[in-house]
Amino acid sequence: MLERDDDSKKSSLSSASGGYVSAILALEGISKSFGAVVIADQLDLQLAEGEALGMLGPNGAGKTTLFGIISGMLAPNSGRVLFGGRDITHLSAAERCRLGVARSFQIPQPFGGMSVFENLVVAGAFAKSRREREVYDLCAQILEDCELADKANVKANRLTLLDRKRLELARALATRPKLLLLDEVAGGLSEMECETLVALIRRIRTTGVSVIWIEHIVHALLATVDRIVVLAGGAFIADDRPAAAISHPKVTEIYMGIPAGE
Repeated sequence: MLERDDDSKKSSLSSASGGYVSAILALEGISKSFGAVVIADQLDLQLAEGEALGMLGPNGAGKTTLFGIISGMLAPNSGRVLFGGRDITHLSAAERCRLGVARSFQIPQPFGGMSVFENLVVAGAFAKSRREREVYDLCAQILEDCELADKANVKANRLTLLDRKRLELARALATRPKLLLLDEVAGGLSEMECETLVALIRRIRTTGVSVIWIEHIVHALLATVDRIVVLAGGAFIADDRPAAAISHPKVTEIYMGIPAGE
């Protein structure tokens, strides 16, 4: 079954109720631009350990770029990325993966010529610097959890879209993450397939894994996350409980063309 991983370092942040919760991720003053296009302008963000955060924003707002900064695939122009209280701003993507940061991609990118099981073994062995045989049991269990066991020997390039999405999640889970970054994993799925995927992500949450999920299918986020942030114009224009965030006047103005205050 999906297992809890409790060995992360802890720092503290003030919660809305005035208490303290453990912070798994903090972005401090993150700025990123490509020429004159500002993606992030002094962004601050904190994610509690075990929290699921949804991220919305118009196309081109920079959500995937922000994932690149968190995962180490892109460097910010300024600011810091803290993971479990540790500054990881200058660590490589591979080093962050070994610490427990995993991500999926909007377009699944498996090793197409490898079987489903081999895809997981590569991820699991690489992330924890283990021999392949040492991760066999873990990978077999993840295949069960992700409903891919009957496709263990199928080449990844022969999978349906839903199963490729499941494999993308399974490969991330094989790295034993503490933080899981999901980039539009529900995109292109039917309503029933989306419900299946949401159920899987909710099961993942019970293990204590923290999640940030970029998604345009809002009802999937509403069924899964604790909080939603909305990125637009290089800033977070809303950060609240899901229903409150999506009904924020600035969010309504961007998505519906209704001026704030009307």
